[in-house]
Amino acid sequence: YYQNAKSFRDEDLRAERQPEFTQIDIETSFLDESDIIGITEGMVRKLFKEVLGVEFGEFPHMPFEEAMRRYGSDKPDLRIPMELVDVEDQLKDVEFKVFAGPANDPKCRVAALRVPGGASMPRKQIDDYTKFVGIYGAKGLAYIKVNERAKGVEGLQSPIVKNIPEANLNAILDRVGAVDGDIVFFGADKAKIVSEALGALRIKLGHDLNLLTCEWAPMWVVDFPMFEENDDGSLSALHHPFTAPKCSPEELEANPAGALSRAYDMVLNGTELGGGSIRIHRKDMQQTVFRILGIDEAEQNEKFGFLLDALKYGAPPHGGLAFGLDRLVMLMTGAQSIREVIAFPKTQSAADVMTQAPGAVDAKALRELHIRLREQPKAE
Repeated sequence: YYQNAKSFRDEDLRAERQPEFTQIDIETSFLDESDIIGITEGMVRKLFKEVLGVEFGEFPHMPFEEAMRRYGSDKPDLRIPMELVDVEDQLKDVEFKVFAGPANDPKCRVAALRVPGGASMPRKQIDDYTKFVGIYGAKGLAYIKVNERAKGVEGLQSPIVKNIPEANLNAILDRVGAVDGDIVFFGADKAKIVSEALGALRIKLGHDLNLLTCEWAPMWVVDFPMFEENDDGSLSALHHPFTAPKCSPEELEANPAGALSRAYDMVLNGTELGGGSIRIHRKDMQQTVFRILGIDEAEQNEKFGFLLDALKYGAPPHGGLAFGLDRLVMLMTGAQSIREVIAFPKTQSAADVMTQAPGAVDAKALRELHIRLREQPKAE
């Protein structure tokens, strides 16, 4: 079935997000990922052809791990040709600890990002980009300007070249495909920080330097991990705890950190158009996921007993996908903000100027609903 549903989420107010938005929600039974992907991709291809006269070919599929490794994002903008390249192997034995430390830590990453024609970039602009990656937790932004490779180290401009052997420098520059006139940026830190910081920098540079190679770049991101690790070492569901894994309950319990989910996201120009998954329809699998998340049997029965009881009697394999309608219209119209395509959008502070919400609630209305408000005690 289909439903047009109003959704309310406590989200940060970026240009592509609103706390209240409209979804086109599609739910199916007895279909698998390939069926749902085929149906929804066909819908979008038909929509763009009939409305904009744009014909898409078959959408490429990319595993989550590859998307993060190459683009630093789970919704890559494939219009931008630059990619992140791992260079840990060339920096493990150097004396420069800023690189050598992360290069020898399996939970860290050292990656390079080549920017075509970036060697002419002034220092102030580099400083601005350094501040930008700091938003994502990066402690700095090392770089090498490639002025004239034929001159060896003398043809490179950077504070870090003196700390890295020439053979390693050449290997890195060869790997990223650097030529005269390029600049190469580096990130060295925890893998998540490096991927997110350089991934965001890639997008910003692509737009700042007008490096986009096409107008539209649709794709699917698939093979998401089932779980992500928290700072304390525990696991939480990457999407939600009802997403089906690609393995048996026994395999899931044996290696939860390595398990992949049956989730999928449709991405267009670096923006998620819609996402969905095949859901768990077996009681034993659902209980296994709950146990991995640290939810014991008593809590399972208290919070999700109704679901587990229903699954005990059998449920059809089912799944779906939900499009963000407002976001889809924003992309198709070329609007710069989702607020431009919503009749009564919320402001940057999430306020509704028409209804003056959020605001005080009438005492009579509260009494009718049997709700009592209690003031939060002031901090001493």
